Amino acid sequence: MTSTFPDISISTERLVLRSFEEPDIEAFAEMMNDELVTAWTSVPHPYTKDDARTWITELAPAERTEGRGIVFAVTEFLTQRLVGVVHLRNTDWRVRSSEIAYVVAPWARGEGYASEAALATAQWLFHDQKFGRLELRTAADNTASQQVAQKIGCISEGVLRGAWIARTRTGTGEWVEVRTDVIVWSLLPEDLAGVTDPGGFTSFSDWN
Repeated sequence: MTSTFPDISISTERLVLRSFEEPDIEAFAEMMNDELVTAWTSVPHPYTKDDARTWITELAPAERTEGRGIVFAVTEFLTQRLVGVVHLRNTDWRVRSSEIAYVVAPWARGEGYASEAALATAQWLFHDQKFGRLELRTAADNTASQQVAQKIGCISEGVLRGAWIARTRTGTGEWVEVRTDVIVWSLLPEDLAGVTDPGGFTSFSDWN
């Protein structure tokens, strides 16, 4: 049984999802230093170019080769500018289930890029890889991520109480950690039938 994802790229109407490359390091580091990324993720802060280099050249490729998931750099089709990242992780090959996470650069927010990339990934996962379940976890106060979940057809399954550590700024500008609830969402292949496609995947190809 296959236990790793293929090294592929996915194209939508506006985006290309592909493997990260070393030229992405600077733009990726800048994106990961954004305040909303710091608040809702567990990435180091500040996020250095060395952090970005380690992720792009070592950690992200290992996600795929070791069978844990796959990491896509999300880029604009026309400009090739780095829009964000989509990460499939905690993959269970027996159950054919994976968890999706995503980040969008500050300049690209409000354009529907997160939902377009997430939906394209879900369609590829279900149609090409024959998976049966996709999970998404959002912090209780992360309304933007919850809107993406709803837009691509996810169903809310419940709340994990106190299951995440978010970060917030104090009045003096320092970051402090705060415990928060997590909403668990799921997407099954049949859930996609009622989704208005915001540019889901149009093609995919072997990246190599």
